[in-house]
Amino acid sequence: MFTIERATRRLTQLFAGLVLYGASMALMIESRLGLDPWDVFHQGLSEVTGLRFGWIVILVGAAVLLLWIPLRQRPGIGTVANVVVIGLAVDALLAVLPTAEPLALRIAFLVGGIVLNGVATGLYIGARLGPGPRDGLMTGFVALKPGRSIRVVRTVIEVTVLAVGWLLGGTVGVGTVLYAVAIGPLAHVFIPLFTVSERPVADPHAVEPAEVAR
Repeated sequence: MFTIERATRRLTQLFAGLVLYGASMALMIESRLGLDPWDVFHQGLSEVTGLRFGWIVILVGAAVLLLWIPLRQRPGIGTVANVVVIGLAVDALLAVLPTAEPLALRIAFLVGGIVLNGVATGLYIGARLGPGPRDGLMTGFVALKPGRSIRVVRTVIEVTVLAVGWLLGGTVGVGTVLYAVAIGPLAHVFIPLFTVSERPVADPHAVEPAEVAR
């Protein structure tokens, strides 16, 4: 049932999640210990073009969103907000975060960034106002051929952007591996926890979290 209170909560949760997602990316970048596959790609493009990281995130998100047209995917308000807000947030946080020199601080940035990424993912996906452009790309390819494994499609996409990003100069390291191992369990915890439901859920972990690709 639609209510002003529910709509306000969903919008607040969406934008909080997107801002925190940008913050998590900034922490991982400053750790210099490795990024998730898409951010390796974003960083590589930033190195090659000279554009700020956040603007690359926005431009890549917009380009991916255009691919939704032939895939017949429908964006929501959360999809459009995802393209813009995360990029602006990551640049804003990169401008104020201190450069992490001691290894202990870099590790803290990395771990904090990954955990915050899981929380942010739960918030913005749980708001149920539209998937991120990269999520829709994955599900769109799956829909082209019913029965195709979403995990296989996600793996192919992420390995591709990781390889291209690494060749362009993006940072691949222990953080890349740690993110790959940790984001699934974190999403399993936080997506059900923050999902806005039309009816109460007795056991929030009974809700199967969506595959996360942003």
